[in-house]
Amino acid sequence: MLYLASASPRRSELLNQLGIEHQVVVADVPEVRALDETALAYGYRVSLAKAEAASKGLPESAWVLSADTEVIVMDDETLGKPKDKVHFMHMMRRLSGQAHAVQTVICLKHGHQCWQNHQLSLITFRSLGDQELEAYWLSREPEGKAGGYAIQGRAQAWISQFQGSYSGVMGLPLYETEQLLTLAGYSA
Repeated sequence: MLYLASASPRRSELLNQLGIEHQVVVADVPEVRALDETALAYGYRVSLAKAEAASKGLPESAWVLSADTEVIVMDDETLGKPKDKVHFMHMMRRLSGQAHAVQTVICLKHGHQCWQNHQLSLITFRSLGDQELEAYWLSREPEGKAGGYAIQGRAQAWISQFQGSYSGVMGLPLYETEQLLTLAGYSA
């Protein structure tokens, strides 16, 4: 049995698309980036911490999969999840008419072994007006989403250019996940 260390319904749906039966185990891990830490190092550290936290209380033979998704503006600043409307509007103004990156780092833990990989997508938003951002905030779709948007939702209409993995931006890159499971020798 595979355990998914995430409360994200999107990650669970994506694992279902791969035909992988799993159970969700929520792992509460502080997500605070250190001042001298790169966005990629932060993603690797947090995804490992999530897998380790979720493993506690499970049999040592359990397979645990975790992920960390970050929206990164080009100066290596991670935007995180919006705390409130003011924070959301600030983030969206940073993304409006600009290119940004979305990285998802995955971690697979089995016993004392861990495998990690990441996927990076590049996205450009068209210019966004305050009225449409206000309407988007009121839709409640940005809640709990890295960077304050969901690619599978209304924000999809803002994307003028995209390069990468759609599932990776949703929170679990399917290609990289399947490769990691195969490399580790996981079989359903």
